[in-house]
Amino acid sequence: MALLQVVIASTRPGRIGGAIGAWAYEHARSQGGFDVELVDLAEVNLPIFDEPQHPRLQQYQHEHTKRWAATVARADAFVFVTPEYNYATPPALVNALDYLLHEWAYAVAGFVSYGGVSGGLRSVQMTKQILTTLKVMPIPEAVTLPFAARSIQDGVFTADDGNRKAADGMLAELARWTGALAPLRRKA
Repeated sequence: MALLQVVIASTRPGRIGGAIGAWAYEHARSQGGFDVELVDLAEVNLPIFDEPQHPRLQQYQHEHTKRWAATVARADAFVFVTPEYNYATPPALVNALDYLLHEWAYAVAGFVSYGGVSGGLRSVQMTKQILTTLKVMPIPEAVTLPFAARSIQDGVFTADDGNRKAADGMLAELARWTGALAPLRRKA
């Protein structure tokens, strides 16, 4: 079965991304279309990009990069759980994407975004540009959570029917694209 990684992009203390990421992870597991793994960039704890060689060479010097490369390489699909920072992608996510090149290729990506009135949509738009450069196929189906903090109580995010329906559509489309891109990932 294909592996889907749910990636929590915020590393900020006091973030709500952990609660939203936990919901996205559990929802994906309950659908049964993927093996699902939760990846928290706060736990990955990558320093600002510090490899002396360009990622295209895959000549990684640091253990944190080697671990990150192995994590990303085993995934077929990603759901990025991302807030919006200053109308943009969180720096920790940009940094994590920039660390690698070939390991991302021919995977598919969806988004669960959150924030204020925009629900993190500007972060998603910016991140899609980075992903296409890395040969990742970002899909349009997504879960957008405006004012997401209102749906968190005691550290638990409670999704509504619209959130669950959007997640179901995104996961179904991720499965379609993952199957279509599987031959390319095997060759890469």
